[in-house]
Amino acid sequence: MAVTLADVAARAGVSAATVSRVLSGNYPVAGATRSRVLRAVEELEYVVNGPASSLAAATSDLVGVLVNDIADPFFGIMASAVQSEMEPEKAGGKLAVVCNTGGSPERELTYLTLLQRQRAAAVVLTGSAVEDPGHAEALAARLRRLAAAGTRVVLCGRPPLPEAGGDGGQGGGKGAAGAGPGGTGTPLTVAFDNRGGARRLTEHLLALGHRRIGYVAGPAERTTTRHRLEGHRAALADHGRDHGHDLLAEADRLTVHGAYDRSSGYDGALELLRREPGLTAVLAANDTVALGVCAALREAGLSIPGDVSVAGFDDLPFSADASPSLTTVRIPLHEAGARAGRLALGRESAPPGDVATVRTELMVRASTAAPRTD
Repeated sequence: MAVTLADVAARAGVSAATVSRVLSGNYPVAGATRSRVLRAVEELEYVVNGPASSLAAATSDLVGVLVNDIADPFFGIMASAVQSEMEPEKAGGKLAVVCNTGGSPERELTYLTLLQRQRAAAVVLTGSAVEDPGHAEALAARLRRLAAAGTRVVLCGRPPLPEAGGDGGQGGGKGAAGAGPGGTGTPLTVAFDNRGGARRLTEHLLALGHRRIGYVAGPAERTTTRHRLEGHRAALADHGRDHGHDLLAEADRLTVHGAYDRSSGYDGALELLRREPGLTAVLAANDTVALGVCAALREAGLSIPGDVSVAGFDDLPFSADASPSLTTVRIPLHEAGARAGRLALGRESAPPGDVATVRTELMVRASTAAPRTD
């Protein structure tokens, strides 16, 4: 049986009129009351039905683009690429609105609710997902409601939802969590091969002769962090089997976590040097973190790559111009964002299994070299 406005009112302990005012957003309601109503809406997975649903299904010209931090080039490049597909000559004119979540799962959910109220034509969620069952369930519920309102959803740079992709890997699958090409079914996904890229990066360092390799990883609860660490450790495990070196035994000790920013790279490098003064290489969560690693190593009197090699990830615009230029893994962020934009507008056919995996490319530059033997 469909959930009614009265059901929501009963759950929240308010009148049906109050629920209507909260959902319409055009009448002042106390903050605590609004929170109770929205929580009840979420718990009951309420979607407006009857004649009102026909109105809700009529989408607007608005496209929401959710990013963790628009000041981060990783997200800025993707958001710009998505927006480029909304230009009048391509899409007849759509209004792309960038929603900066600051990495907050709660803010992500709030923006999705606001975009549903605005009857957004499409929503593109960029960047890694938070690995929390409660958030994943809440996110799936939001996407179901967006689907019911006719909104297309595309995930760009994050894995499929657990219902659609098992462990959140590169595979696809069908589910009922979000909005696919026609506003129903599985969200379309443009996934990045983070595991493969990190594996090739570690293999490059191992081939140069490095054995004491530190890793400044991103936040432990993020899917991108896990996938890149899995690729790194897979390379260490393979090397150990082939050469009799148990490098995995030291992997945990030589891994530190932080944010995807420069200061985390700086602090992480100092911590790794404290744990292992004989460190010969450092892998960074991304290129911005790698800059912080380089700064810390220089302040410690170490040369790059003479004493310690450094590698990043993403191939952000400054990577080739850093001193020395950064060895990194290139993700074609602009191409990925543009494809997500086309998928969001229905201007490109859905990929097989609703998941398109973007290949990464190892970019070997001056920041990595064989370790010194003297």
